[in-house]
Amino acid sequence: MTVQEAVKFLENYPARESRPGLERIRILMDRVGNPQREMRYVHVTGSNGKGSTCAFLDSVLRKAGYHTGLYTSPHLEQYLERIRVDGKMAEGRNLSKAAEQVKRAAESMEDTPTWFEITTAAAFLYFKYCRCDIVVLEVGMGGEFDATNVIDSPEVAVLANIGLEHTQILGRTIREIARTKSGIIKEGCSAVCYDGDPEAVEVVAARCRELKVPLKVTDFAELQVLKSDLDGQSFVYRGKAYSIRLSGSHQARNAATALDALEALREKGWQIEEEDICRGMEDARWPARFEVLAKDPLFILDGGHNPQCALALAEAVRELLPATKPVFLTGVLADKDYEAITDIIRPIAGEVICLTPLSERALGAEQYAAFLRRKGLRATEYADISEGIRAALTAGRDHAVVAFGSLYLAGAVRGAFKKTYRRWLRKDRDALRRKLPEDVRKEYSERIIRHILESGMLDRAGTVMLYNAIGGEADLSAIVPELKRRGKRVLYPVCVSDGEMVAKEPERENRWEKGRYGITEPAAGSSREIEPREIDLVFCPCTAFDRHCNRMGRGSGYYDRFLLKCTNASVVTVAFDLQRVEEIPGEPWDMPTDMVVTEQNIYCAESRL
Repeated sequence: MTVQEAVKFLENYPARESRPGLERIRILMDRVGNPQREMRYVHVTGSNGKGSTCAFLDSVLRKAGYHTGLYTSPHLEQYLERIRVDGKMAEGRNLSKAAEQVKRAAESMEDTPTWFEITTAAAFLYFKYCRCDIVVLEVGMGGEFDATNVIDSPEVAVLANIGLEHTQILGRTIREIARTKSGIIKEGCSAVCYDGDPEAVEVVAARCRELKVPLKVTDFAELQVLKSDLDGQSFVYRGKAYSIRLSGSHQARNAATALDALEALREKGWQIEEEDICRGMEDARWPARFEVLAKDPLFILDGGHNPQCALALAEAVRELLPATKPVFLTGVLADKDYEAITDIIRPIAGEVICLTPLSERALGAEQYAAFLRRKGLRATEYADISEGIRAALTAGRDHAVVAFGSLYLAGAVRGAFKKTYRRWLRKDRDALRRKLPEDVRKEYSERIIRHILESGMLDRAGTVMLYNAIGGEADLSAIVPELKRRGKRVLYPVCVSDGEMVAKEPERENRWEKGRYGITEPAAGSSREIEPREIDLVFCPCTAFDRHCNRMGRGSGYYDRFLLKCTNASVVTVAFDLQRVEEIPGEPWDMPTDMVVTEQNIYCAESRL
């Protein structure tokens, strides 16, 4: 079985109705040799925050030098996000062997396994083949009867924030749900519990007393947040200072839970230095948890999908975006308590743009939008994910966008965002530039030329490549006489085929022609091509630029590919200041320029100051 065949088998294994219980997974694991018995675990359950807690734990354990496995669910964009070793998604021969072995075992079973049981078994085998020292193992649903609970006693059982969820399966009260989740606590382990609902903590504590398991309950009285913004936060917990990149006070509480779990591991003899903890906590990443995808406009993605998540999200919005009512881009599952979610976000919502999550359980965007309008909110619906993102970006241009409602939606938005955002940003900044009156563009262009002439950047350049302005771009044509007066050789770009650009020097005056894209270029019969390595200085246009001097072209990529060949040249982007954005999401072919010259300023890349 190839890796591609392995992924296809695992991802497309026929879905069956979830059937809690350990009988099938025990038979399946027995038939593949019980690999789960050969490793040690931190087992993590909870209703909210367990994924972030796992991310903190895995990051610190890797910093401490351990060979780690990480098993989480669901995935956002790619199936193999669920199974990671040392931070990397499952791959190679070990994955193929695991899938092949599980396939044979499943086919031999009369009571066939569920999709999640197949994935869990494959993960255990993969972790064994990769010789993991310890596995951070996230429960799929519940605890006691979840497939991951086929393991023997873990090193530490971690219970993140517990709330009402999956009530048809796990129980209709907090006590019942907590009792089910406490099933991961076993004799011989240590336990850590998030100090949330008192009834849940009481149930967990009773389970620990019954099994004589030492319990740590997070003490949020000892948690002091020092600084919190969209880039993360710093805090003190139990007298020690830490920084994390995840935003929102709920993430500080999740981090505290992870810190207590790490202390429990240290008490059991695991060698984890304080420096490892500090570095690992700061390096931890967990996508779609108040994740900033763009800053211009601010676009935040959160996987929140139940009332508890909505409360944490609303708290983070009030804390970090106090002066705005964001546009919400959302979609929900029909079996979730979306009425309660709506009541929580309604006071902080500007308007709502609805999408349909990629799930058979999804509530249709049109139906959800109608429900929201009945609740008094401005709501519109879109059938296409990219169209919804574009509409949200436009509506939130002067405010902010928060996308949330379902992890299925979060994965789809995250997967489509970069490409959609680049197209929207290009169109948006083009429109702003074109709105400038012609006399203003001329005045700004003259200021840009003055900045160039006064900066000294021309002093060491013998060969300079310019561009001819189109579509309201900054116009550098007035600088040409001065360049020639200073003895500079002046070149212009010429598009010769799809994706290919060359530099040409006009040999005769006034010999120009319209190129394939309507750009004025040196006429073929009256110019000669110059090798890119001969160019000393390139002035190139853009549709947008950021503080790192990254530029975004018009989308065809001619300059991006050509600049890589200009190995001896300094590259200067020329633009109007209104084209500046906070950050441009890069592509592999993008090349940061040395500086950007606008009518207001000369911006240098921070690393080159």
